[in-house]
Amino acid sequence: MVGLGAKKPPSRRGSMADVPQDLIKQIERLEELFLVPAEKLKEITDHFISELERGLREENATIPMNATWCMEFPDGHETGTFLALDMGGTNMRVCEVTLSDQAGEFDIIQSKYRMPEDLKTGTADELWGYVADCLQQFIGYHHEGEKIEALPLGFTFSYPATQEYIDHGILQRWTKGFDIDGVEGKDVVPPFEAALKERGVPIKLTALVNDTTGTMIASAYTDPLMKIGCIFGTGCNAAYMENCGSIPKLAHMNLDPNLPMAINCEYGAFDSEHKVLPRTPYDIIIDKESPRPDQQAFEKMIAGLYLGEIFRLVLLDLNQQADCNIFDGQDISKLKKPYSLDSGFLAAIEEDPFENLSETQELMQTKLSLKTTKPELELIRRLAELIGTRAARLSACGVAAICKKKGWSTCHVGADGSVFNKYPHFKVRGAQALKEILDWPENKGKGKGDPVEMFPAEDGSGVGAALIAALTLKRVMVGQNAGIRDPEAMKAVAKFAKKA
Repeated sequence: MVGLGAKKPPSRRGSMADVPQDLIKQIERLEELFLVPAEKLKEITDHFISELERGLREENATIPMNATWCMEFPDGHETGTFLALDMGGTNMRVCEVTLSDQAGEFDIIQSKYRMPEDLKTGTADELWGYVADCLQQFIGYHHEGEKIEALPLGFTFSYPATQEYIDHGILQRWTKGFDIDGVEGKDVVPPFEAALKERGVPIKLTALVNDTTGTMIASAYTDPLMKIGCIFGTGCNAAYMENCGSIPKLAHMNLDPNLPMAINCEYGAFDSEHKVLPRTPYDIIIDKESPRPDQQAFEKMIAGLYLGEIFRLVLLDLNQQADCNIFDGQDISKLKKPYSLDSGFLAAIEEDPFENLSETQELMQTKLSLKTTKPELELIRRLAELIGTRAARLSACGVAAICKKKGWSTCHVGADGSVFNKYPHFKVRGAQALKEILDWPENKGKGKGDPVEMFPAEDGSGVGAALIAALTLKRVMVGQNAGIRDPEAMKAVAKFAKKA
């Protein structure tokens, strides 16, 4: 099986002996469609590098390569008390992070708040009012009776946004089910701060943070070899530290060319022109029927939101082919429902430990009301492996492209997201693909880990956001460029954060 390296997940090729010829032919056809050889991975990576560079040169490039105004890694000795706000699609989390003067140590308290569904399509005033109410409730509970001037806040705003300052951000487009009029194309910070002021909440937004950048910074807090932050979950993205001299689109700002600048790649949009990714007919259907066709092409092939849908479309297609007898004579109405299967469904199939695939059989019956034969189960298992393996191997191309562009032969990558953390064999398959792309010798890294290695990330939306707020205020206090719109107004906040 392509892409499974030394620690191969168990192969079931020997279980194909009793599979009829019509299904064998379909499995071979699917392998042709979904397997991605090393040569193709290298071709994708080379194109990826050119697109990363284009995003640094041009506004409105396919990969946006957004400057975040986070301009250094933590040294492990940051101190102070900071709030972190993470506004997700389902929940909102508020954290208070106290950074110790002991390298890499911190204390954290946190509360979760439900994000009401009606807010997602309501008004901007309702949204920011609710967020401000939750922050007010958090401070009231944890700081009752205390005199607070202004707690600095790192706001994890994980929606595509362009930033000319670290404490502001213009929303490019809503995602995660939000569709609130009058917000896209505008700075989200002024109405948010207005809601805080109206309620007398003692908070000063210090940094607007993307979760990928937060992941990188939080991971680097405890691991100095960390250079890249990645998200492999419902969507996909990466962040890394560039130098300003390599960002031509910022040349007009006359920044020190050696000044570091964290870049939020937003590289789920890679190859939306469809030049190099090996799309199948099923990928094309997903793209055409999505709310935004010809956008987020890379994400649609590797992210958790789409893996179950690819699987569903393949099974539906097989059922409708005259020369393939699968689910014959059965009611397939549940299989016809778009996005009814998620990546967890595929993960459960791959984790089935039984030779007769009894857990997969029960899953198909429970979820789709379909009875399956042993040969059909073998095809289903192989299809799940193919889709999961392709996602892991393609995901390595973005990481490899950043490493090759920067000339890094070794580094650590902090990775987060449900697919990275929960999908079986994703890490092993991705590591094997990196080895093939970067041409590591067989014995390279033996006993020491791979030259480029992915690790589960620290809490980017909590600790990462707080750290970025701390780093920003540290730069303000020593008079360095901090990417802040009003440094003078931020100095008092910095002093309070140290005392708190």
